[in-house]
Amino acid sequence: MDTPNVGIPERLAAAMSMPEQHAYLRGKLARRKVLAGSFAAAGAVGGVALLGGSSGATGASGVSGGAASAAHPPPVRVDGRLVAPFGRHLAFGADPRTQMRISWQVPLAVKSPYVRVGTEPWDLGRKVAAEVRDLHTPSLSKKLPAVEQYYLHAALDGLRPGTTYYYGVGHDGFDPASPERMTTVGSFRTAPAQPEKFVFTAFGDQGVSYHALANDQLILGQNPSFHLHAGDICYADTTGHGKDSDTYDARVWDTFLAQTESVAKSVPWMVTTGNHDMEAWYSPNGYGGQRARWSLPENGFDPEKAPGVYSFRYGNVGVVALDANDVSYEIPANKGYTDGKQTAWLDRRLRELRADDAVDFVVVFFHHCMYSTSTHASDGGVRDAWLELFTRHQVDLVVNGHNHVYERTDAIKDGEVGKPVPVGASTDPTRDGIVYVTAGGAGKDLYGFGPGVEDSYEGNVHDHGSVVTFHWTKSRRPDPDTVEWSRVRYTGFSFLAVEVTAGARPRLSVSALAENGERIDHFEVVRGTR
Repeated sequence: MDTPNVGIPERLAAAMSMPEQHAYLRGKLARRKVLAGSFAAAGAVGGVALLGGSSGATGASGVSGGAASAAHPPPVRVDGRLVAPFGRHLAFGADPRTQMRISWQVPLAVKSPYVRVGTEPWDLGRKVAAEVRDLHTPSLSKKLPAVEQYYLHAALDGLRPGTTYYYGVGHDGFDPASPERMTTVGSFRTAPAQPEKFVFTAFGDQGVSYHALANDQLILGQNPSFHLHAGDICYADTTGHGKDSDTYDARVWDTFLAQTESVAKSVPWMVTTGNHDMEAWYSPNGYGGQRARWSLPENGFDPEKAPGVYSFRYGNVGVVALDANDVSYEIPANKGYTDGKQTAWLDRRLRELRADDAVDFVVVFFHHCMYSTSTHASDGGVRDAWLELFTRHQVDLVVNGHNHVYERTDAIKDGEVGKPVPVGASTDPTRDGIVYVTAGGAGKDLYGFGPGVEDSYEGNVHDHGSVVTFHWTKSRRPDPDTVEWSRVRYTGFSFLAVEVTAGARPRLSVSALAENGERIDHFEVVRGTR
Protein backbone atom coordinates (compact mmCIF):
# COMPACT_ATOMS: atom_id res chain seq x y z
CA MET A 1 0.00 0.00 0.00
CA ASP A 2 1.40 3.40 -0.95
CA THR A 3 1.53 6.02 1.77
CA PRO A 4 0.58 9.49 0.48
CA ASN A 5 1.85 12.66 2.09
CA VAL A 6 -0.58 14.49 4.35
CA GLY A 7 -1.42 17.84 2.78
CA ILE A 8 -2.81 20.24 5.48
CA PRO A 9 -0.24 21.48 8.00
CA GLU A 10 -1.04 20.33 11.52
CA ARG A 11 -1.44 23.87 12.85
CA LEU A 12 -3.92 24.74 10.10
CA ALA A 13 -5.93 21.57 10.60
CA ALA A 14 -6.06 22.10 14.35
CA ALA A 15 -7.35 25.64 13.90
CA MET A 16 -10.20 24.70 11.55
CA SER A 17 -13.68 23.75 12.69
CA MET A 18 -15.36 20.74 11.11
CA PRO A 19 -17.49 22.91 8.77
CA GLU A 20 -14.36 24.82 7.75
CA GLN A 21 -12.53 21.58 7.08
CA HIS A 22 -15.37 20.26 4.93
CA ALA A 23 -15.55 23.54 3.00
CA TYR A 24 -11.82 23.27 2.41
CA LEU A 25 -12.06 19.66 1.27
CA ARG A 26 -14.97 20.22 -1.08
CA GLY A 27 -13.64 23.43 -2.61
CA LYS A 28 -12.56 23.54 -6.24
CA LEU A 29 -8.93 22.73 -5.62
CA ALA A 30 -6.51 20.54 -7.49
CA ARG A 31 -7.35 16.90 -6.95
CA ARG A 32 -4.24 15.96 -5.01
CA LYS A 33 -4.57 19.01 -2.79
CA VAL A 34 -8.16 18.12 -1.93
CA LEU A 35 -7.38 14.51 -1.16
CA ALA A 36 -4.30 15.19 0.94
CA GLY A 37 -6.25 17.82 2.89
CA SER A 38 -9.06 15.37 3.56
CA PHE A 39 -6.75 12.86 5.16
CA ALA A 40 -5.13 15.53 7.31
CA ALA A 41 -8.44 16.94 8.50
CA ALA A 42 -9.70 13.51 9.50
CA GLY A 43 -6.45 12.85 11.33
CA ALA A 44 -6.67 16.10 13.29
CA VAL A 45 -10.19 15.25 14.43
CA GLY A 46 -9.78 11.53 15.00
CA GLY A 47 -6.36 11.46 16.60
CA VAL A 48 -5.00 8.67 14.38
CA ALA A 49 -1.96 8.58 12.15
CA LEU A 50 -3.66 8.42 8.77
CA LEU A 51 -2.26 6.10 6.12
CA GLY A 52 0.29 4.92 8.63
CA GLY A 53 -2.15 3.27 11.06
CA SER A 54 -2.43 3.56 14.80
CA SER A 55 -3.57 1.39 17.65
CA GLY A 56 -4.55 1.66 21.24
CA ALA A 57 -1.45 -0.34 22.10
CA THR A 58 0.91 2.27 20.71
CA GLY A 59 -1.00 5.26 21.98
CA ALA A 60 0.27 8.61 20.77
CA SER A 61 1.20 7.75 17.19
CA GLY A 62 -1.41 10.19 15.86
CA VAL A 63 -0.96 13.09 18.32
CA SER A 64 -0.73 16.48 16.65
CA GLY A 65 1.96 18.75 18.01
CA GLY A 66 0.39 22.09 17.03
CA ALA A 67 -1.47 24.26 19.54
CA ALA A 68 -5.25 24.32 19.05
CA SER A 69 -7.16 27.56 18.77
CA ALA A 70 -10.05 28.54 21.02
CA ALA A 71 -12.45 27.68 18.18
CA HIS A 72 -11.10 24.14 18.00
CA PRO A 73 -10.15 22.97 21.53
CA PRO A 74 -7.86 19.98 21.95
CA PRO A 75 -9.49 16.60 22.55
CA VAL A 76 -9.47 15.01 25.97
CA ARG A 77 -6.14 13.45 26.91
CA VAL A 78 -5.28 10.57 29.22
CA ASP A 79 -1.64 10.31 30.22
CA GLY A 80 -0.81 12.63 27.35
CA ARG A 81 -2.63 10.53 24.76
CA LEU A 82 -5.61 11.60 22.66
CA VAL A 83 -9.01 10.18 23.55
CA ALA A 84 -11.29 11.63 20.89
CA PRO A 85 -13.97 9.76 18.93
CA PHE A 86 -13.28 9.14 15.24
CA GLY A 87 -14.45 6.91 12.40
CA ARG A 88 -18.18 7.50 12.82
CA HIS A 89 -20.30 5.33 10.53
CA LEU A 90 -24.05 4.80 10.36
CA ALA A 91 -26.18 1.81 9.43
CA PHE A 92 -29.89 1.15 9.39
CA GLY A 93 -31.56 -1.26 11.72
CA ALA A 94 -34.06 -3.69 10.23
CA ASP A 95 -36.57 -0.83 9.78
CA PRO A 96 -34.89 2.27 8.27
CA ARG A 97 -37.97 4.36 9.08
CA THR A 98 -37.48 4.07 12.84
CA GLN A 99 -34.03 2.58 13.50
CA MET A 100 -30.46 3.83 13.12
CA ARG A 101 -27.21 2.37 14.40
CA ILE A 102 -24.33 4.73 15.19
CA SER A 103 -20.82 3.30 15.43
CA TRP A 104 -17.44 4.89 16.09
CA GLN A 105 -13.97 4.23 17.45
CA VAL A 106 -11.73 5.55 20.20
CA PRO A 107 -7.97 5.00 20.41
CA LEU A 108 -8.08 4.08 24.11
CA ALA A 109 -10.58 2.58 26.53
CA VAL A 110 -13.10 5.17 27.78
CA LYS A 111 -15.76 5.26 30.48
CA SER A 112 -19.51 5.48 29.91
CA PRO A 113 -19.65 6.03 26.12
CA TYR A 114 -22.92 7.36 24.71
CA VAL A 115 -24.72 9.13 21.91
CA ARG A 116 -26.66 12.36 22.30
CA VAL A 117 -29.45 12.84 19.75
CA GLY A 118 -32.16 15.39 18.98
CA THR A 119 -34.04 17.06 16.14
CA GLU A 120 -32.07 20.31 16.48
CA PRO A 121 -28.26 20.59 16.55
CA TRP A 122 -28.39 22.72 19.71
CA ASP A 123 -30.79 20.39 21.53
CA LEU A 124 -29.31 16.90 21.91
CA GLY A 125 -31.49 16.04 24.87
CA ARG A 126 -31.82 12.28 24.38
CA LYS A 127 -28.87 10.28 25.70
CA VAL A 128 -28.36 6.65 24.68
CA ALA A 129 -25.70 4.43 26.23
CA ALA A 130 -23.26 2.77 23.84
CA GLU A 131 -21.95 -0.77 23.78
CA VAL A 132 -18.17 -1.30 23.80
CA ARG A 133 -16.82 -4.04 21.53
CA ASP A 134 -13.10 -4.27 22.11
CA LEU A 135 -11.05 -6.26 19.63
CA HIS A 136 -7.68 -7.81 20.39
CA THR A 137 -5.35 -8.76 17.54
CA PRO A 138 -2.27 -10.74 18.58
CA SER A 139 1.18 -9.99 17.22
CA LEU A 140 1.22 -11.79 13.88
CA SER A 141 4.88 -11.16 13.04
CA LYS A 142 8.00 -9.55 14.45
CA LYS A 143 7.11 -6.37 12.55
CA LEU A 144 3.54 -6.09 13.87
CA PRO A 145 2.69 -5.41 17.52
CA ALA A 146 -0.41 -6.72 19.22
CA VAL A 147 -3.25 -4.27 18.66
CA GLU A 148 -6.14 -3.28 20.92
CA GLN A 149 -9.07 -1.55 19.22
CA TYR A 150 -12.22 -0.13 20.79
CA TYR A 151 -15.43 0.09 18.79
CA LEU A 152 -18.55 1.72 20.20
CA HIS A 153 -22.14 1.18 19.07
CA ALA A 154 -25.44 2.80 19.99
CA ALA A 155 -28.85 1.57 18.83
CA LEU A 156 -31.45 4.27 18.20
CA ASP A 157 -35.00 2.90 18.03
CA GLY A 158 -38.40 4.56 18.03
CA LEU A 159 -37.34 7.33 15.64
CA ARG A 160 -39.82 9.26 13.50
CA PRO A 161 -39.94 8.43 9.77
CA GLY A 162 -38.72 11.03 7.31
CA THR A 163 -37.04 13.09 10.03
CA THR A 164 -33.59 14.68 10.25
CA TYR A 165 -31.79 13.96 13.51
CA TYR A 166 -28.62 15.45 14.89
CA TYR A 167 -26.24 13.45 17.06
CA GLY A 168 -22.94 13.60 18.87
CA VAL A 169 -20.83 10.77 20.27
CA GLY A 170 -19.02 11.06 23.57
CA HIS A 171 -17.84 9.55 26.83
CA ASP A 172 -16.84 10.72 30.30
CA GLY A 173 -14.75 13.84 29.72
CA PHE A 174 -15.98 14.39 26.14
CA ASP A 175 -19.52 15.78 25.91
CA PRO A 176 -20.60 16.52 22.32
CA ALA A 177 -23.38 18.81 23.59
CA SER A 178 -20.96 21.19 25.28
CA PRO A 179 -20.39 24.48 23.40
CA GLU A 180 -16.76 23.72 22.61
CA ARG A 181 -17.70 20.34 21.09
CA MET A 182 -20.59 21.44 18.87
CA THR A 183 -18.38 21.16 15.78
CA THR A 184 -18.42 17.36 16.23
CA VAL A 185 -22.22 17.07 15.80
CA GLY A 186 -23.39 15.02 12.81
CA SER A 187 -26.80 14.32 11.29
CA PHE A 188 -28.85 11.67 9.50
CA ARG A 189 -32.34 11.26 8.06
CA THR A 190 -34.67 8.32 8.59
CA ALA A 191 -36.52 6.66 5.72
CA PRO A 192 -39.88 8.20 4.79
CA ALA A 193 -43.13 6.64 5.93
CA GLN A 194 -44.36 6.43 2.32
CA PRO A 195 -42.32 5.75 -0.86
CA GLU A 196 -40.84 8.80 -2.55
CA LYS A 197 -38.01 9.53 -4.99
CA PHE A 198 -34.53 8.89 -3.59
CA VAL A 199 -30.98 7.94 -4.59
CA PHE A 200 -28.71 5.21 -3.33
CA THR A 201 -25.10 4.51 -4.28
CA ALA A 202 -23.03 1.32 -4.43
CA PHE A 203 -19.55 -0.07 -5.01
CA GLY A 204 -17.12 -2.73 -3.79
CA ASP A 205 -13.38 -3.15 -3.21
CA GLN A 206 -12.55 0.18 -1.60
CA GLY A 207 -9.40 0.11 0.54
CA VAL A 208 -7.45 3.20 1.54
CA SER A 209 -6.26 5.47 -1.27
CA TYR A 210 -6.74 8.85 -2.87
CA HIS A 211 -9.09 7.21 -5.37
CA ALA A 212 -11.18 5.73 -2.56
CA LEU A 213 -11.49 9.14 -0.93
CA ALA A 214 -12.33 10.79 -4.25
CA ASN A 215 -15.19 8.33 -4.74
CA ASP A 216 -16.41 9.02 -1.20
CA GLN A 217 -16.56 12.74 -1.88
CA LEU A 218 -18.45 12.22 -5.16
CA ILE A 219 -20.89 9.91 -3.40
CA LEU A 220 -21.54 12.58 -0.79
CA GLY A 221 -22.42 14.95 -3.64
CA GLN A 222 -25.15 12.56 -4.83
CA ASN A 223 -26.98 13.08 -1.51
CA PRO A 224 -27.77 9.37 -1.25
CA SER A 225 -30.20 7.94 1.26
CA PHE A 226 -27.83 5.00 1.84
CA HIS A 227 -24.76 3.34 0.33
CA LEU A 228 -24.21 -0.35 -0.45
CA HIS A 229 -20.66 -1.70 -0.05
CA ALA A 230 -20.29 -5.07 -1.79
CA GLY A 231 -17.34 -6.27 0.30
CA ASP A 232 -13.53 -6.14 0.41
CA ILE A 233 -13.93 -3.13 2.63
CA CYS A 234 -10.49 -1.95 3.77
CA TYR A 235 -7.94 -4.64 2.84
CA ALA A 236 -6.33 -4.96 6.26
CA ASP A 237 -5.99 -8.56 5.05
CA THR A 238 -4.15 -8.04 1.77
CA THR A 239 -4.06 -11.74 0.82
CA GLY A 240 -7.78 -12.52 0.88
CA HIS A 241 -7.65 -16.30 1.20
CA GLY A 242 -9.38 -16.41 4.58
CA LYS A 243 -6.43 -18.25 6.18
CA ASP A 244 -4.32 -17.43 9.22
CA SER A 245 -1.29 -17.37 6.90
CA ASP A 246 -2.71 -14.25 5.17
CA THR A 247 -0.84 -10.96 5.54
CA TYR A 248 -2.82 -8.80 7.95
CA ASP A 249 -2.47 -5.46 9.74
CA ALA A 250 -5.45 -4.52 11.93
CA ARG A 251 -4.33 -0.88 12.11
CA VAL A 252 -5.42 -0.32 8.51
CA TRP A 253 -9.00 -0.32 9.85
CA ASP A 254 -8.20 2.81 11.89
CA THR A 255 -7.10 4.54 8.70
CA PHE A 256 -10.07 3.31 6.70
CA LEU A 257 -12.71 4.41 9.20
CA ALA A 258 -11.12 7.86 9.49
CA GLN A 259 -11.05 8.13 5.69
CA THR A 260 -14.70 7.09 5.30
CA GLU A 261 -16.09 9.19 8.15
CA SER A 262 -16.68 12.26 5.97
CA VAL A 263 -19.52 10.45 4.19
CA ALA A 264 -20.44 7.48 6.44
CA LYS A 265 -21.20 9.77 9.41
CA SER A 266 -24.32 10.98 7.56
CA VAL A 267 -25.00 8.26 4.94
CA PRO A 268 -25.81 4.76 6.25
CA TRP A 269 -22.93 2.55 5.07
CA MET A 270 -24.46 -0.88 4.47
CA VAL A 271 -21.67 -3.42 4.05
CA THR A 272 -21.44 -7.10 3.27
CA THR A 273 -18.55 -9.54 3.35
CA GLY A 274 -15.83 -10.06 0.74
CA ASN A 275 -12.99 -12.54 0.65
CA HIS A 276 -10.59 -9.93 2.08
CA ASP A 277 -13.02 -9.51 5.01
CA MET A 278 -12.53 -13.11 6.18
CA GLU A 279 -10.03 -12.20 8.93
CA ALA A 280 -9.00 -15.59 10.25
CA TRP A 281 -7.73 -14.29 13.60
CA TYR A 282 -11.27 -13.59 14.80
CA SER A 283 -13.58 -16.57 15.24
CA PRO A 284 -15.87 -17.96 14.13
CA ASN A 285 -15.17 -18.04 10.39
CA GLY A 286 -13.03 -14.89 10.62
CA TYR A 287 -16.08 -12.64 11.12
CA GLY A 288 -15.42 -11.53 14.70
CA GLY A 289 -13.79 -8.37 13.38
CA GLN A 290 -16.81 -7.52 11.26
CA ARG A 291 -19.13 -7.97 14.24
CA ALA A 292 -16.89 -5.71 16.34
CA ARG A 293 -16.73 -2.87 13.80
CA TRP A 294 -20.23 -2.83 12.29
CA SER A 295 -23.80 -2.82 13.56
CA LEU A 296 -26.00 -4.14 10.77
CA PRO A 297 -29.64 -5.28 10.62
CA GLU A 298 -30.02 -8.47 12.63
CA ASN A 299 -32.77 -10.05 10.54
CA GLY A 300 -30.68 -12.54 8.58
CA PHE A 301 -30.78 -16.25 9.34
CA ASP A 302 -28.03 -15.90 12.01
CA PRO A 303 -26.58 -12.40 12.69
CA GLU A 304 -23.90 -13.79 15.01
CA LYS A 305 -22.65 -16.37 12.53
CA ALA A 306 -23.22 -14.38 9.33
CA PRO A 307 -23.28 -10.61 10.10
CA GLY A 308 -23.13 -9.70 6.40
CA VAL A 309 -26.46 -11.42 5.62
CA TYR A 310 -29.52 -9.21 6.17
CA SER A 311 -32.20 -7.20 4.41
CA PHE A 312 -34.12 -3.96 4.72
CA ARG A 313 -36.79 -2.03 2.87
CA TYR A 314 -36.34 1.63 2.01
CA GLY A 315 -39.37 3.18 0.31
CA ASN A 316 -40.40 0.90 -2.53
CA VAL A 317 -37.07 -1.01 -2.70
CA GLY A 318 -36.23 -4.21 -0.87
CA VAL A 319 -32.48 -4.70 -0.42
CA VAL A 320 -30.84 -8.06 0.34
CA ALA A 321 -27.19 -8.48 1.43
CA LEU A 322 -25.54 -11.89 1.00
CA ASP A 323 -22.24 -13.51 1.98
CA ALA A 324 -20.86 -15.14 -1.16
CA ASN A 325 -17.92 -16.66 0.76
CA ASP A 326 -20.45 -19.31 1.76
CA VAL A 327 -20.90 -20.55 -1.82
CA SER A 328 -17.74 -19.51 -3.69
CA TYR A 329 -15.92 -22.11 -5.78
CA GLU A 330 -12.92 -19.81 -6.32
CA ILE A 331 -12.01 -19.05 -2.67
CA PRO A 332 -13.40 -21.87 -0.52
CA ALA A 333 -12.16 -20.97 2.98
CA ASN A 334 -15.74 -20.48 4.26
CA LYS A 335 -17.56 -22.53 1.65
CA GLY A 336 -20.59 -24.27 3.14
CA TYR A 337 -20.23 -22.71 6.59
CA THR A 338 -23.99 -22.01 6.78
CA ASP A 339 -24.96 -25.58 5.81
CA GLY A 340 -27.41 -24.21 3.24
CA LYS A 341 -29.23 -22.01 5.76
CA GLN A 342 -28.30 -18.77 3.97
CA THR A 343 -29.75 -20.00 0.68
CA ALA A 344 -32.94 -21.21 2.38
CA TRP A 345 -33.27 -17.81 4.09
CA LEU A 346 -32.72 -16.07 0.75
CA ASP A 347 -35.54 -18.04 -0.84
CA ARG A 348 -37.90 -17.09 1.98
CA ARG A 349 -36.85 -13.44 1.99
CA LEU A 350 -37.20 -12.94 -1.74
CA ARG A 351 -40.65 -14.55 -1.60
CA GLU A 352 -41.66 -12.20 1.23
CA LEU A 353 -40.44 -9.12 -0.62
CA ARG A 354 -42.25 -10.09 -3.81
CA ALA A 355 -45.46 -10.60 -1.81
CA ASP A 356 -45.17 -7.12 -0.26
CA ASP A 357 -47.39 -4.68 -2.16
CA ALA A 358 -45.18 -1.79 -1.02
CA VAL A 359 -42.11 -3.24 -2.78
CA ASP A 360 -41.65 -2.43 -6.46
CA PHE A 361 -37.99 -3.43 -6.81
CA VAL A 362 -35.64 -5.98 -5.25
CA VAL A 363 -31.90 -5.25 -5.26
CA VAL A 364 -29.39 -7.90 -4.17
CA PHE A 365 -25.71 -7.21 -3.46
CA PHE A 366 -22.80 -9.48 -2.58
CA HIS A 367 -19.11 -9.71 -3.36
CA HIS A 368 -18.16 -12.47 -5.83
CA CYS A 369 -19.29 -11.93 -9.41
CA MET A 370 -22.24 -13.78 -10.88
CA TYR A 371 -21.24 -12.54 -14.36
CA SER A 372 -17.93 -10.84 -15.17
CA THR A 373 -15.10 -11.18 -17.67
CA SER A 374 -12.32 -9.44 -15.70
CA THR A 375 -9.51 -11.01 -13.64
CA HIS A 376 -11.55 -13.18 -11.23
CA ALA A 377 -14.19 -13.77 -13.94
CA SER A 378 -17.49 -15.39 -12.85
CA ASP A 379 -17.95 -17.63 -9.81
CA GLY A 380 -19.90 -20.74 -10.69
CA GLY A 381 -20.60 -21.24 -6.99
CA VAL A 382 -22.86 -18.21 -6.73
CA ARG A 383 -24.58 -19.18 -9.98
CA ASP A 384 -25.25 -22.73 -8.79
CA ALA A 385 -26.55 -21.55 -5.41
CA TRP A 386 -28.58 -18.46 -6.26
CA LEU A 387 -29.20 -17.93 -9.97
CA GLU A 388 -32.38 -20.01 -10.03
CA LEU A 389 -33.73 -18.10 -7.00
CA PHE A 390 -32.98 -14.72 -8.58
CA THR A 391 -34.74 -15.80 -11.75
CA ARG A 392 -37.76 -17.31 -10.03
CA HIS A 393 -38.32 -14.28 -7.80
CA GLN A 394 -37.50 -11.80 -10.58
CA VAL A 395 -34.75 -9.83 -8.85
CA ASP A 396 -34.42 -6.44 -10.53
CA LEU A 397 -30.72 -5.59 -10.07
CA VAL A 398 -27.66 -7.48 -8.79
CA VAL A 399 -24.54 -5.58 -7.67
CA ASN A 400 -21.17 -7.29 -7.16
CA GLY A 401 -17.56 -6.28 -6.51
CA HIS A 402 -14.48 -8.57 -6.53
CA ASN A 403 -13.24 -7.53 -9.99
CA HIS A 404 -11.71 -4.05 -9.76
CA VAL A 405 -13.43 -2.64 -12.83
CA TYR A 406 -16.87 -1.55 -13.94
CA GLU A 407 -18.70 -4.11 -16.06
CA ARG A 408 -22.38 -4.45 -16.85
CA THR A 409 -24.29 -7.21 -18.58
CA ASP A 410 -27.23 -7.23 -20.91
CA ALA A 411 -30.41 -8.61 -19.34
CA ILE A 412 -29.66 -12.29 -18.71
CA LYS A 413 -32.40 -14.89 -18.72
CA ASP A 414 -31.78 -18.62 -18.27
CA GLY A 415 -28.04 -18.05 -18.62
CA GLU A 416 -28.32 -16.29 -21.98
CA VAL A 417 -29.01 -12.79 -23.23
CA GLY A 418 -32.72 -12.18 -22.77
CA LYS A 419 -32.50 -8.69 -24.21
CA PRO A 420 -29.60 -6.48 -25.32
CA VAL A 421 -29.38 -3.42 -23.05
CA PRO A 422 -27.08 -0.85 -24.67
CA VAL A 423 -26.16 2.37 -22.88
CA GLY A 424 -29.31 4.40 -22.23
CA ALA A 425 -31.72 1.51 -22.84
CA SER A 426 -34.60 0.26 -20.71
CA THR A 427 -35.28 -3.30 -19.56
CA ASP A 428 -38.11 -5.17 -17.86
CA PRO A 429 -36.99 -7.97 -15.50
CA THR A 430 -40.39 -9.68 -15.71
CA ARG A 431 -39.80 -10.31 -19.41
CA ASP A 432 -36.13 -9.78 -20.28
CA GLY A 433 -34.13 -11.13 -17.35
CA ILE A 434 -31.72 -9.53 -14.85
CA VAL A 435 -28.92 -7.00 -15.32
CA TYR A 436 -25.77 -7.81 -13.31
CA VAL A 437 -23.33 -5.00 -12.44
CA THR A 438 -19.74 -5.39 -11.30
CA ALA A 439 -18.91 -2.15 -9.46
CA GLY A 440 -15.47 -3.02 -8.10
CA GLY A 441 -13.69 0.23 -8.93
CA ALA A 442 -14.10 1.86 -5.50
CA GLY A 443 -10.42 2.61 -4.88
CA LYS A 444 -8.24 -0.49 -4.80
CA ASP A 445 -5.68 -1.11 -7.58
CA LEU A 446 -7.49 -1.62 -10.85
CA TYR A 447 -7.75 -4.80 -12.92
CA GLY A 448 -8.37 -5.00 -16.66
CA PHE A 449 -10.01 -7.19 -19.26
CA GLY A 450 -8.62 -9.96 -21.43
CA PRO A 451 -6.25 -9.55 -24.38
CA GLY A 452 -7.90 -7.76 -27.25
CA VAL A 453 -11.01 -6.87 -25.21
CA GLU A 454 -11.68 -3.14 -25.44
CA ASP A 455 -13.32 -0.89 -22.90
CA SER A 456 -16.79 0.11 -24.08
CA TYR A 457 -18.74 2.75 -22.21
CA GLU A 458 -20.78 5.91 -22.68
CA GLY A 459 -18.95 8.20 -25.11
CA ASN A 460 -16.58 5.37 -26.06
CA VAL A 461 -18.88 2.61 -27.32
CA HIS A 462 -17.37 -0.15 -29.46
CA ASP A 463 -19.27 -2.70 -31.49
CA HIS A 464 -20.67 -5.38 -29.23
CA GLY A 465 -19.02 -8.74 -29.74
CA SER A 466 -18.25 -11.98 -27.96
CA VAL A 467 -15.69 -12.07 -25.14
CA VAL A 468 -13.51 -15.04 -24.24
CA THR A 469 -13.55 -15.57 -20.47
CA PHE A 470 -14.11 -18.36 -17.91
CA HIS A 471 -16.05 -19.28 -14.80
CA TRP A 472 -14.95 -21.11 -11.67
CA THR A 473 -16.21 -24.67 -11.32
CA LYS A 474 -16.84 -26.85 -8.29
CA SER A 475 -13.45 -28.49 -8.78
CA ARG A 476 -11.84 -25.01 -8.49
CA ARG A 477 -10.83 -25.13 -12.13
CA PRO A 478 -11.52 -22.24 -14.52
CA ASP A 479 -13.85 -23.44 -17.26
CA PRO A 480 -13.44 -21.41 -20.50
CA ASP A 481 -16.44 -19.48 -21.83
CA THR A 482 -17.18 -17.38 -24.87
CA VAL A 483 -19.96 -14.99 -23.86
CA GLU A 484 -22.19 -12.41 -25.51
CA TRP A 485 -23.53 -10.68 -22.39
CA SER A 486 -20.64 -8.29 -21.55
CA ARG A 487 -22.23 -5.00 -22.64
CA VAL A 488 -20.33 -2.17 -20.85
CA ARG A 489 -16.70 -2.29 -19.67
CA TYR A 490 -14.67 0.46 -18.03
CA THR A 491 -11.15 0.19 -16.61
CA GLY A 492 -11.24 3.01 -14.08
CA PHE A 493 -12.39 4.03 -10.62
CA SER A 494 -16.15 4.43 -10.42
CA PHE A 495 -19.37 3.82 -8.47
CA LEU A 496 -23.09 3.32 -9.04
CA ALA A 497 -25.77 5.92 -8.40
CA VAL A 498 -29.36 4.66 -8.60
CA GLU A 499 -32.33 7.03 -8.64
CA VAL A 500 -35.53 5.31 -7.52
CA THR A 501 -38.91 6.64 -8.56
CA ALA A 502 -42.18 5.56 -6.96
CA GLY A 503 -45.74 6.16 -8.08
CA ALA A 504 -47.73 5.07 -11.12
CA ARG A 505 -44.62 4.16 -13.15
CA PRO A 506 -41.87 3.16 -10.73
CA ARG A 507 -38.36 2.77 -12.15
CA LEU A 508 -34.71 2.39 -11.30
CA SER A 509 -32.52 4.86 -13.21
CA VAL A 510 -29.05 3.37 -12.89
CA SER A 511 -25.92 5.41 -13.64
CA ALA A 512 -22.23 4.64 -13.30
CA LEU A 513 -19.97 7.61 -12.57
CA ALA A 514 -16.20 7.79 -12.94
CA GLU A 515 -14.11 9.40 -10.20
CA ASN A 516 -13.95 12.61 -12.27
CA GLY A 517 -17.75 12.80 -12.14
CA GLU A 518 -18.33 11.84 -15.79
CA ARG A 519 -21.09 9.35 -16.51
CA ILE A 520 -19.82 6.13 -18.10
CA ASP A 521 -23.07 4.16 -18.26
CA HIS A 522 -26.79 4.49 -17.66
CA PHE A 523 -29.84 2.32 -18.15
CA GLU A 524 -33.35 2.00 -16.74
CA VAL A 525 -35.23 -0.83 -15.06
CA VAL A 526 -39.02 -0.65 -15.41
CA ARG A 527 -41.13 -3.60 -14.31
CA GLY A 528 -44.16 -4.87 -16.12
CA THR A 529 -47.40 -5.78 -14.38
CA ARG A 530 -46.74 -7.91 -11.33
